[in-house]
Amino acid sequence: MNSYDLIIIGGGPIGLACGLEAKNNGLKYLILEKGSLVNSLYRYPANMTFFSTSEKLEIGGIPFVSNNLKPTRPEALEYYRRVAVSNRLNIQLEEKVLRVRPVPDGSASYPGSTNDEISYEVITAKGRYTASNIIIATGFYDIPVLMNIPGEELPKVRHYYKEPHPYAMRKVVVVGAANSAVDAALETYRKGAEVTLVARGPGIGERVKYWVKPDIENRIREGSIKAYFNAYLSRIGPEDVDIQTPEGKITIANDYVIAMTGYQPDFSFLKATGIVLSDDELLQPAYNPETMESNLPHVYLAGVVCGGMNTHVWFIENSREHAVRIIKDIVTRLR
Repeated sequence: MNSYDLIIIGGGPIGLACGLEAKNNGLKYLILEKGSLVNSLYRYPANMTFFSTSEKLEIGGIPFVSNNLKPTRPEALEYYRRVAVSNRLNIQLEEKVLRVRPVPDGSASYPGSTNDEISYEVITAKGRYTASNIIIATGFYDIPVLMNIPGEELPKVRHYYKEPHPYAMRKVVVVGAANSAVDAALETYRKGAEVTLVARGPGIGERVKYWVKPDIENRIREGSIKAYFNAYLSRIGPEDVDIQTPEGKITIANDYVIAMTGYQPDFSFLKATGIVLSDDELLQPAYNPETMESNLPHVYLAGVVCGGMNTHVWFIENSREHAVRIIKDIVTRLR
């Protein structure tokens, strides 16, 4: 087996930040990413613009120069690629972590012990590794929150939105009223789709980007985009959908459903690893906010995964500091 001081699970911006910090402190580390580099950002809509300014997306103190006040997805992909390549980060892509389990190491015992000799075995689809420290920085964008309604399994239903062209001249239902849903509704409408927005709340979300919110509200007000608020889909058929509205159920013709219902961390992986989750609907993992160490010794959490279902708490700009806290704790203990 290949042995490391630290294995970082997840090659997103925060995983890369942890790798930079580990390298700068002389740790033997490895980043394991199940997809492409910054895979979640790669899966964002092609025309997406970030809410944050470029300096708030920087990691490792490396400047992020953007041509715009708010950087775009292509600029972010280029920035993080250059960070990884220029710093020669030790990262293995398209290698999914299947399991993390404790292993005896000399006099070591299993999680729950205070023994500093404890180590972990990381099993992937391609190999096995051991490390005395683990960082889980897996984000939340890989598992959509399902509506759990009849017809959701139909191929016309999309939980990820990439670009508007495939929806041109089609009848499209967009589910949700947050940033992703609003972007999808506006872009597909402007490519000639007949767009209906369905949202459980009373209006467009308060966190929608300030330069976009007036646009969607005006399109709804003028009738260019039909919107049903305090409503939800109850059934999806091959050629239509049922919408439950405050006035009762209606059925409309439909070609595609873009379900921007949100995403969630891989809770099954966290549970299998031994991370304790809160027993409320947030399913927040247990960790020490000062060191980011979980309930398992030497297993740390970083980035959005720390919020459980509350995915609006942590962003790149306020969780990049997790890398500093974690590596400081590891280095202090090791040295």
